[in-house]
Amino acid sequence: MLKCEHLRKVYQKKNVVEDLSFSVKKGEVFALLGSNGAGKTTTIKMILNLIPKDGGNIRREKDVQMGYSPETPYFHPFLTGQEVLEFYGGLQRIKKEELKRRIPELLQRAGLSKSSTKVKHYSKGMLQRLALAQALLGDPQFLILDEPTAGLDAMGRLEMMHTIQALKEEGKTILINSHILNDIERVCDRGIILKSGRLIYEWENGESEKSLEEIFVEQIGGTD
Repeated sequence: MLKCEHLRKVYQKKNVVEDLSFSVKKGEVFALLGSNGAGKTTTIKMILNLIPKDGGNIRREKDVQMGYSPETPYFHPFLTGQEVLEFYGGLQRIKKEELKRRIPELLQRAGLSKSSTKVKHYSKGMLQRLALAQALLGDPQFLILDEPTAGLDAMGRLEMMHTIQALKEEGKTILINSHILNDIERVCDRGIILKSGRLIYEWENGESEKSLEEIFVEQIGGTD
């Protein structure tokens, strides 16, 4: 589904991502892990062509449709959740009849039953839920979720993980970035750990007797 080869990104003469290579297989949930500043979000933005890469190659499956939930979602505060999805559906040129059917389903799936509430009254967790609904609008085959559980309480996190597991069972391919390693271990098949923009460890669920948290601490060494 995705293959990154020797990716490189430089900011102010500093290598933020350096010689990064990995692949994501169709139908799996893949984790992009690392401390703050490790280069995870920068890598995601290069994959999405939101920022240019300074080296390397990114290969995607031909004509694959992608959905993206950003780490810090922002929506027009004067719109309701329903209106936000109508707006983004229009940008994607989704037919009104299709939007009328899908939007209530997506809001319910994301746990946003009160679609008439304006975004300015949303909590951080509600914004994350709306971002997921927005990412699913076009029924993409490949989802990129950057910190999807940020701001969610324990029950909200559990519901989000159940949703991600259900999406996997539907055949979606998912690339996820999260600092909550228990969540990653619950839903992900494989992943990589980055440190200072470099790949330092390739992880596969169930391969080691150690927990992902133990592996992460060993590899990162407490600081990045």
